[in-house]
Amino acid sequence: MIFTNFRRITRTGFVNFWRNGFLSFAAIVVLTLSLLALGSIIFAGAFGKALISDVKDKVDINVYFALTAPESDILSVQRDLNRLPEVASTTYLSREQVLNNFKLKWQDNTLIMQGLEEIGNNPFPATINVKAKDPGQYGSIAEYLQDKNPGMSDGTPIIEKVNYEQNKLVIDRLSKIIPAIESAGMIIAIIMIIVAMIVVFNTIRLIVYTSKDEISVMKLVGASNIYVRGPLIVSGVMYGIVSGAVTLVIMAAFSYWSDAVILRFAGISVAADFELVVNVLSKYFMQNFGQIFIIIMGTGIVLGGISSYIAARRYLRV
Repeated sequence: MIFTNFRRITRTGFVNFWRNGFLSFAAIVVLTLSLLALGSIIFAGAFGKALISDVKDKVDINVYFALTAPESDILSVQRDLNRLPEVASTTYLSREQVLNNFKLKWQDNTLIMQGLEEIGNNPFPATINVKAKDPGQYGSIAEYLQDKNPGMSDGTPIIEKVNYEQNKLVIDRLSKIIPAIESAGMIIAIIMIIVAMIVVFNTIRLIVYTSKDEISVMKLVGASNIYVRGPLIVSGVMYGIVSGAVTLVIMAAFSYWSDAVILRFAGISVAADFELVVNVLSKYFMQNFGQIFIIIMGTGIVLGGISSYIAARRYLRV
């Protein structure tokens, strides 16, 4: 008996879905737009994380040593830095490596290369590049280097300069921007979900309103609330399934051509500056398809089903 009622309710829901063709199409369009808004937040979050990660990789500080600093002392400083919990990695460049890198970078500039030859000796100090685990930790690393600056045999400090002050403005801004972006993303997601529920509810209510007389007759002949609400909820669930499928197809197409779209809006120079990973969104979509499928399809089904249920309740008092 239960299975028979369930089959009837499901069949009636399918009939209502196809019978109300235009209104079903309108509900699917509204649901799809709402799910696309949610999908855009997912993609924006993925792209934002890639962008922030790229910026984080470019923010660092360099430790410049005195020209006469012994290499053993410099390597000792590097070992001490690697022990700090705030430090993610360090890279040591000897004076010769710095000189070779400079020559390689400016090999096509005759004026600079001639000036370097006139100097004669290697004018570049050895350096250690330091990357922190979090941009907000560079201040404490710079303070550590200033406090722990060892001296050579003549008492001269081996560390000549730490370029933290030059990068401090960028580091401080990045430390504030990252949590702000994460908080803004959460707020936007909540607002979009609320707006989607309101819009979908009104659309489903219009569909229910067109069947008000039919619902009244069903109630008068003794139909239970479950039998009246069931087909409407099934129709709402179908709206969610169809909308979710359409949304996933659009998201897949957008992620496939995301590079061209992003470059068009951001500009080639911006993308080159940040050295973004090729096909950020397509890789994210493929790697997280299961999770995205559950979020989009689940949200569509919940929005369609619950909105239909709430809207139907208003006419069950007839």
